[in-house]
Amino acid sequence: MYAIIDVETTGGNFVNERLTEIAVYLHDGTRIVDEFSTLLNPEQPIPYMITRITGISNEMVANAPRFCEVARKIVEMTEGATFVGHNASFDYNFIRHEFKRLGYNYRRPTICTVKLSRKLLPGKQSYSLGKLCQEIGITIENRHRAAGDALATTRLLELLLQADRSAIENQSGYGIPDIVKEVPEETGVYYLHDEQGKVIYIGKSNNMFERLVQHFRNNETVKAVEMRSRVAAISYEITGSELIALLLESSEIKKHKPLYNRAQRRSIFSSGLYEFTDDQGYRRLYIGRNLNGHQPVTSFTTFEHARKYLYGIVEKFELCQKLCGLYDTDGSCFHFGIKQCRGACSGKELPEQYNRRVDAAIKTSGFHYPDFFILERGHHNEEFAVVKIAGGRYVGFGYTDVADTGTDSLDNCIKTFDDNRDTRQIIRNYLKKNPRTRIVKIHNNDFS
Repeated sequence: MYAIIDVETTGGNFVNERLTEIAVYLHDGTRIVDEFSTLLNPEQPIPYMITRITGISNEMVANAPRFCEVARKIVEMTEGATFVGHNASFDYNFIRHEFKRLGYNYRRPTICTVKLSRKLLPGKQSYSLGKLCQEIGITIENRHRAAGDALATTRLLELLLQADRSAIENQSGYGIPDIVKEVPEETGVYYLHDEQGKVIYIGKSNNMFERLVQHFRNNETVKAVEMRSRVAAISYEITGSELIALLLESSEIKKHKPLYNRAQRRSIFSSGLYEFTDDQGYRRLYIGRNLNGHQPVTSFTTFEHARKYLYGIVEKFELCQKLCGLYDTDGSCFHFGIKQCRGACSGKELPEQYNRRVDAAIKTSGFHYPDFFILERGHHNEEFAVVKIAGGRYVGFGYTDVADTGTDSLDNCIKTFDDNRDTRQIIRNYLKKNPRTRIVKIHNNDFS
């Protein structure tokens, strides 16, 4: 059974905006067997620009039912059905959030007719509902109204069923095993186990349930089918924070080395870039083997990769080959002879001048600040997820109450994890992608 659903809203953000209209067409794969549509009172003003698009005004919804008054009808009507929408995640997230406000966890398997149309109806000029329907001959009455758009999506689904019914039925919820249905639609890390309990795959997702559904629907590669056939159990850890999910996934893959995480498990990080200050006051860089208790500037999968990286920063920052362990001879290094080294190896450059360039080189492997915390929403609104960076290196993560963010609390909640090139890259990419992430800098043990 398919529940084809469309909604109209007060805006595009399901967290802050509300529904103004909903339409549901229940389809058995052959014909429409039930339908329901209604305006909804969003309990907040409808912006003028939204009214211009949908035609739905504040006056029209003033006496309409609130979502809580039709919620039971929607639950009962869609029970056992697959949620179908054109750009299904938009409608589904709005409806899920409306139910969440009521304290109810609404969950249905979903099918997106945009994705299916791209696959089963290739070569179209556009896959927006209006343009696609116009190109394939489906008439939409009352465009940008829930009932009109939902009925057009229903007719589109019927064409897609004619094109490849088995592909669509494979996307429905009926083939999803019970072990997947127990996994929540939360951000976290999931583990696939074989019959012996061994972890064969580790993944991360902002919606673990949906990601696992994708795994069990994937028939496109031999690897996907083989892995799915070996899964006997699923475990998971909810992280709340996407950043912590990324960091935990990376750490767990390196720890368990799952069979089907071949690309990620290659990263063993056996070598590192280290530094020390010699008797003359020069900060010296060198490549060494990673040992417990010794924190490198950054880590590498092989000794050769580490040396290649060091050669690169020596040239870029005009560092001394000899002081970086890349030139073993008495006297000045080769680069000094060709004026690419400023003479630290022969005492012709003062340590203070040389060390400033070493510091700049080290910072290219690190962050904008050497010591800081990253604070994000934890498992719920009353909790912070905390990631700690100290000395430009990843220390670990933990959780703390939002009302208790003093120095001791943030430090004490941190569970230590290995620092390596992967973790630093994960953090840098995340901060670049999410520039509004809260950063708490550490200055002499004070927080700002």
